[in-house]
Amino acid sequence: MSRSFIFSVTFGRFFLMSYWMPISETDSSAPARPQAVFVTTSWSVVLTAARSDTTRAQAALEHLCQTYWYPLYAYVRRRGHSPEDAEDLTHGFFLSLLKGGSIGRADQSRGRFRSFLLGAANHFLAGEWAKVQAQKRGGGQKVLSLDLAAAERRFDLEPAHTDTPDKVYDREWARTLLDTVLNRLESEYRQEGKSALFSVLKQTLAGTSEAQPYATIAAQLDMNEGAVRVAVHRLRGRYRELLRAEIADTVASPDDVKSELRHLFKTIANS
Repeated sequence: MSRSFIFSVTFGRFFLMSYWMPISETDSSAPARPQAVFVTTSWSVVLTAARSDTTRAQAALEHLCQTYWYPLYAYVRRRGHSPEDAEDLTHGFFLSLLKGGSIGRADQSRGRFRSFLLGAANHFLAGEWAKVQAQKRGGGQKVLSLDLAAAERRFDLEPAHTDTPDKVYDREWARTLLDTVLNRLESEYRQEGKSALFSVLKQTLAGTSEAQPYATIAAQLDMNEGAVRVAVHRLRGRYRELLRAEIADTVASPDDVKSELRHLFKTIANS
């Protein structure tokens, strides 16, 4: 298991546990108006625009698939397919999904992209393998940029266990989501010319605010302790916002966010 996953999961546990505490016990930077993030989220766009604005829905679905394709690859591998067959199936599935009009038939009752993707993949695996073999990933067409060699290396690093394919899928989904959030946060700091600050402060994403080594960090950054506390507070608050926004991007309504957070917590707690 990679260090990035361990780090992401550690803070993921902190965030999700603190999220369920009374608001007085969490950072004041927690989002106050959760519905605001649903203005342009990807999965809600897919569900609402698929039948009337296929171009917009296609772009939104492609964004989600590009982000969350690896959990599906790991799922296919855990079902016993070889790396070569898993590559063919992954390419074939996304070709079918993105080019075959499947978004127009997306079930409105499936409020989570995570569930939709796995259900669609199972349907594909049950009936489309022969076509994939014949077409060989759509005759060379590539609808997404998938680094399958890196995916196989990542899969090889996973510990040997007897988890079911569904558990592997959920674990890799959680890993991908948390890594995506951490990378977005790091990118924001880099764009502001604060890469060095992020490199030092990212350790504070794990554990409670009270348990942070503020004095040590202050000495390391040549800052006063008060300024470090403010910087840590902002970092943790921004991570909280980005995590909620990333989850919101994969569900269809504000009501689904909390249940998806619960599912994420359950998954990483058992990782």
